[in-house]
Amino acid sequence: MSSASDDLTTPLGADREARKPSAWARSPLARLPLGRIASGALMASAALIGGYLALADDPMGGEPHAVVEIRDGASPEGAAASPPQSGLALIQDLPRQGPRATAVEVERASGVDVMRPDGAADSGALIIQVPQDGSAAPSQADLAGGGLAPAPDPRLVERTRYGLLPRIGEDGATPLSVYARPAAPLVASESTRVAILVTGLGISQTGTAEAIDRLPGDVSLAFAPYGGDLDRHVARAREDGHEIFLQAPMEPFDYPASDPGPHTLTTAASADDNRDRLHWLMGRFTGYVGVVNFMGGRLTADDAAFRPILAEIGGRGLGFVDDGSSSRTRAPALAGALGLPAAQADLVLDTVPDPDRIDAALARLETLARDRGFAFATASALPMTVERIAAWAAEAERRGVRLTPVSATLAVPTGG
Repeated sequence: MSSASDDLTTPLGADREARKPSAWARSPLARLPLGRIASGALMASAALIGGYLALADDPMGGEPHAVVEIRDGASPEGAAASPPQSGLALIQDLPRQGPRATAVEVERASGVDVMRPDGAADSGALIIQVPQDGSAAPSQADLAGGGLAPAPDPRLVERTRYGLLPRIGEDGATPLSVYARPAAPLVASESTRVAILVTGLGISQTGTAEAIDRLPGDVSLAFAPYGGDLDRHVARAREDGHEIFLQAPMEPFDYPASDPGPHTLTTAASADDNRDRLHWLMGRFTGYVGVVNFMGGRLTADDAAFRPILAEIGGRGLGFVDDGSSSRTRAPALAGALGLPAAQADLVLDTVPDPDRIDAALARLETLARDRGFAFATASALPMTVERIAAWAAEAERRGVRLTPVSATLAVPTGG
């Protein structure tokens, strides 16, 4: 009879033939407590790791880092350079502007710790500037020609849970002054300036790329906070010379039937809640000179709700632009009381999205500029609008009209 049959027919409790123990049961390790086995395994692992570090001479234990040799480039030609200093150094695309920053200040602004061989801070450490494209940082001549300062400037950012927020630097520098596109001086044949802000970029990748490519650098661009890959699009726009604004969603009169989007600033929210929402919006990308409203008829008409928002914008060294869509806005009066650099558009170019109507609005803008010497308009980033603005701009200079960046319109009020 088979062993299976024996097992089935053998009465319960009866002795059966002892089975041969497994190889593990016969080994000496089976007689050791499990705790001793685990401890031994941990000690062996630690010994292996320690041996690797000793042989590899890697005190960082494999953590990513860079080891560089630093030499003082200020030595006269032909003179011996100062002895090299070995250690771990932070190399970033950090712009060199304003007073010379110490290594400790740059490290604090960057949020990165630098380890030195002796463990002590080096008050005489050199700061290496390595732009991402390998070129030198822009000179004042470059900036005067329309180039923009690199962003983010470590002096002008604050690290928060929402990302990098703009702030006023310890040396008094502001995002508005540093990131703005310099306005070209008027020549003898030009007596009229026009500023145009195109809004709504970042939502459509194709539309964003077309606007950046087709519009002159003096046309300023405002990015919505909801698009994907905003940092890349903003960087490309700035590389082409466009100064940047952040478009902030604000409560319209028919809210929530008309909903500008998540994190909308509203009249019902407390000042702290609106400030928190604004911080989320501000953390979406860097390098902008100011904030422009998206919708916002109800909010911009409410002094109590709108004033703390404008105060926060101004307190971070930014300007504010009212897009001119609401006749009831309190932005100019509140900006004057707060000392906030601000501007209000004279008209919206594409209230009616029709090529002939847009051309007519551009003609009115030019006429207004000739009468006053300056005029300012906003428009959306619709392909039709971009096409008509680009065609108008191509002939404007020939008629003695000079495009100027919107930041040039942000006058600092002298009183309420």
